[in-house]
Amino acid sequence: MSERNEFVERADTAVYETDEPVLYRVEEGVAIVTMSRPQYNNVQNSQMTYALDECFRRAINDDGVKVIVLCSTGKHFSAGHDIGTPGRDVTKSFEHKHLWWDHTNKPGGEFLYVREQEVYLNMCRRWREMPKPTIAMVQGGCIAGGLMLAWVCDLIVASDDAFFQDPVVRMGIPGVEYFAHAFEMHPRIAKEFLFLGERMPAQRAYELGMVNRVVPREQLEASTLEIAQRIAQQPRMGLALTKQAVNHIEDLQGKRTGMEAVFAWHHFAHVHNEQVSGDKLGGFDGKAMAAANKAQAAKDKGGA
Repeated sequence: MSERNEFVERADTAVYETDEPVLYRVEEGVAIVTMSRPQYNNVQNSQMTYALDECFRRAINDDGVKVIVLCSTGKHFSAGHDIGTPGRDVTKSFEHKHLWWDHTNKPGGEFLYVREQEVYLNMCRRWREMPKPTIAMVQGGCIAGGLMLAWVCDLIVASDDAFFQDPVVRMGIPGVEYFAHAFEMHPRIAKEFLFLGERMPAQRAYELGMVNRVVPREQLEASTLEIAQRIAQQPRMGLALTKQAVNHIEDLQGKRTGMEAVFAWHHFAHVHNEQVSGDKLGGFDGKAMAAANKAQAAKDKGGA
């Protein structure tokens, strides 16, 4: 039986507010990679993820860089994946780096499955495996897709006003694509985190072992860079081998294979949503998710 080809024409309507969604600088052996879409709370479109990928590649190829710090401008570290700004570029073609084909003209579930293999799951897993130590410097909200960027880093330093949240179960989706929840926290806490979709304050994340340090907001950058520069004094190969050792143990415990399964369930949820509601995200766009999130936060605060 021959394969049926269904090519779908989708117009690229993205309008970018900046040509530099990620900034890069090096200080005393530390590469500082800064997400910079503060107008939209650093939500991630493909323009940003490919720019991150290029900056990380640049840091790895620079022998003068020993440690990489990932941070962001503005109030929040990252409000997740871009599902509603003018720069949402889900229908835009990029030069794929993981040998998956172009997703933009593909039908049905293939459209998102291929795109998210490329720009979410595969990029994040490669960033986790970078041989140089990485530190996430988190302020404000680290929400949904923002978790993926923090969780691929070796260390997380958070400001005392930071919070962590994955509210996408309200979309009928079992968490974000890089499903590290049950490794970042106890499985019972991971279920609470997902079922309720509540904000987890930095202090509780620290108590659970998800965050390494919690510091006052005004000390966040200095504290993070001080840790990075101390790590930078260690031998490069020793750091790389130590990182490989710990990551390997996580993978033996099932992190990678578990993530593959949840990614498949994630995409079953997208297709199910579309068949039931006509929308892959269960009827939510960026504004609707932000409104629901703010309403839940206000309710939680009022009940405290």
